[in-house]
Amino acid sequence: MIDPKTVSNILNELGEDREDYFNAIAPPIMQTSNFAFKKVDDFRDALENESSRYLYSRGINPTVQILSQKLAALDCAEDCLVFNSGAAAIFTSVFANIKSGDHIISVEKPYTWAQKMFNNVLPRFNVSVTYVDGRNIENFEKAIQPNTTLIYLESPNSWTFYLQDLAAVAKLARSKKIITICDNSYCTPLYQRPIQLGIDLTLQSATKYINGHSDVVAGVLSGTKAMVKKIFSSEYMNMGIGTTPFNAWLLIRGLRTLQVRLTRISQTTQIIVNYLKSHEEVEDLTFPFDKDFRQYDLAKKQMDGACGLFSFYIKTDSIKKIELFCESMQHIIMAVSWGGYESLIMPNCASVKEEDFDANNKEQRKLRMYVGLEDPQYIIEDLERGFDAMK
Repeated sequence: MIDPKTVSNILNELGEDREDYFNAIAPPIMQTSNFAFKKVDDFRDALENESSRYLYSRGINPTVQILSQKLAALDCAEDCLVFNSGAAAIFTSVFANIKSGDHIISVEKPYTWAQKMFNNVLPRFNVSVTYVDGRNIENFEKAIQPNTTLIYLESPNSWTFYLQDLAAVAKLARSKKIITICDNSYCTPLYQRPIQLGIDLTLQSATKYINGHSDVVAGVLSGTKAMVKKIFSSEYMNMGIGTTPFNAWLLIRGLRTLQVRLTRISQTTQIIVNYLKSHEEVEDLTFPFDKDFRQYDLAKKQMDGACGLFSFYIKTDSIKKIELFCESMQHIIMAVSWGGYESLIMPNCASVKEEDFDANNKEQRKLRMYVGLEDPQYIIEDLERGFDAMK
């Protein structure tokens, strides 16, 4: 765990040289595309060192740089890049570390756009992917091929909640000179730090907890200075996928309350989990910090918290009743994503037509829930509205 005092320093002070901007408490938005020079030598140096000099905001921008320093420090990394989406961070991190003919090992059912990249984009460049159940280290060992260059992880997975033993995978990968990438969106660096466990690159959707207000889409990728500079100088700059100064400013705002939001969400989530586990209409529940979770011991070993995302399964033989449950609640919003102030629900049957619904397929009765900042009883009363509507 990062020392709480260190976290407070990172969130509230690191990178903020207030003397540089009129001693303003909040960093300003440097809403500029371009930077001027008075000396040709300074201009020349900026052209040669665009990864560390202000030249053009597609690369480095002062507001974005303040945010980058904070996020790198939270990840216990040397450097980081901030993207205009989590999907961009995923695509760039993978694409920067492969070449034609390479082989990738990925955990099963990764984030949707990671899987679309593996299935639809990379085969066009003669890159193959093997999916494995990441809960067992032996599955990674068996999947390694002579041309395996990358292992892609997501722990916990944001839909199945499966974990990987990050330290064990990192040790295996380094022994084979394979690069490792971990999507850490579920935990944030406050509750899990893959780089400290030996992972090469860690990424997250900053849209979620980092921002926390459901009004910014962004992604973060952290690693060594050498790896980050390599990505910056190629894919990052070529694709022009960095975040904007305004969004960076909003993300800095979000970071101010990250600690207190995660604490509140985690406490409320445990109350909601306990309520649902005891409800007669709930068949099962999946949450990494639930003692009945299959990988509970690993979760407690490598995670400091589990935040607010979990799933539960309703007892019913009717898709209509699941729809009634979701549509009858007045406060819990039906939507994708998570990490904001509002509680959300996402029914798996939304991707199933009524005529194709199979009540014997447990996955079709699954609902993913995110617990926001509302009062616990407020959330429970709304869930009761949903259950009452099913009767």
